[in-house]
Amino acid sequence: MNDASIAYDVVVVGGGPAGLACAIALAQTGARTALIARRAHYADNRTTALLDGSIDFLQALQVWPRCKDNAAGLRVMRLVDDTGRLIRAPEVRFCCEEIGLDVFGYNIENRILVSALEERAAELSNLTRFDDDAATVAPEDRLVAIHLVGGGSLFALLAVGADGRQSLCREAAGIGVKRRELHQTALTFNVSHSRPHGNISTEFHTPQGPCVFVPLPGDRSSVVWVSSPREAERLMALGDEELSEAAEVQAHSILGRLQVEPGRNLFPLAIEQPRQFAKARVALVGEAAHVLPPIGAQGLNMGLRDAVDIADVVRESLTLGEDPGAPAALNRYASARRADVVSRTFAIDIANRSLLSAFVPMQTLRAAGLHLIGSFGPLRRLAMREGLAPSWRSSRHVS
Repeated sequence: MNDASIAYDVVVVGGGPAGLACAIALAQTGARTALIARRAHYADNRTTALLDGSIDFLQALQVWPRCKDNAAGLRVMRLVDDTGRLIRAPEVRFCCEEIGLDVFGYNIENRILVSALEERAAELSNLTRFDDDAATVAPEDRLVAIHLVGGGSLFALLAVGADGRQSLCREAAGIGVKRRELHQTALTFNVSHSRPHGNISTEFHTPQGPCVFVPLPGDRSSVVWVSSPREAERLMALGDEELSEAAEVQAHSILGRLQVEPGRNLFPLAIEQPRQFAKARVALVGEAAHVLPPIGAQGLNMGLRDAVDIADVVRESLTLGEDPGAPAALNRYASARRADVVSRTFAIDIANRSLLSAFVPMQTLRAAGLHLIGSFGPLRRLAMREGLAPSWRSSRHVS
């Protein structure tokens, strides 16, 4: 529908996984919610490792039962130093049973997750979908006006920008961004293999970045191979048999014979963080609010925590009869997200820098740190729990 000139409590701009989850969560609070997003066939074969807290959230959204049968559980995380350097870290294994979990999370193809989210979104009577794009976003004193490319306008107390790295909402709110190019590129693809993965995710640390093999259902895995831009382009240009052989060598044949499946993607890596998470009746979620390299499976998991927090703020505001787009509400959201985003960004940046560093003292420090984590049980368990979600963050569910 495009004949829009209606007032909503919240309008979500952007229909990726974070945007869809956010729109569902907001609608489940009872807020009059609109979602502006083109219905597009999600064709690429990228995957996401959803950690334990994200699974709980998707359960609360009534989404997870629709897609869990197409996901692979992650029981063990292996970190393997494959740098070939004189000073190398020992292998570290994280086992979910050690912290009382059946799995750390699940790896799922994004297209399957998005299909389940779309299905749930269509069931909610107070979630109105506009199959369109936002042309302009105009924050005003009492409302934010959003004009659609196909004609018509929406007015809301709050706009949630889930519109990615080039966020129109973020720009409209006058929020600047700190960016740093990493001069690394991620090549992603899926493989089938002759040996079972045993629900073990293995991350090989190379001098150019990590290469991780993450279980998928059956004898299949997703691969995220981070390297220099030139090396990533070289790998991308290989034929299927050549890339299969290269991936098998990189995996040290732990999965047996590999066969690359159709579909590859290249992504230049960067770290991006907005100077504010909310301003002028606009709150940012997903990649509009944080961009990280694919280390530690934090990207979409952080985006889903964004969705939990903005839904909490909106529910509280509406329950108290307050304006969910007022400065006080936006400040509550910014406060809820700041520590999580800043701490995760810092930790991932340091981990990546320490891996790439040719500085021997840094290599020594990294090796010693991983040795300590691997050999000292309480520290290892703390690292596992913090990797899943910040310990200071209270458990929240959207009902």
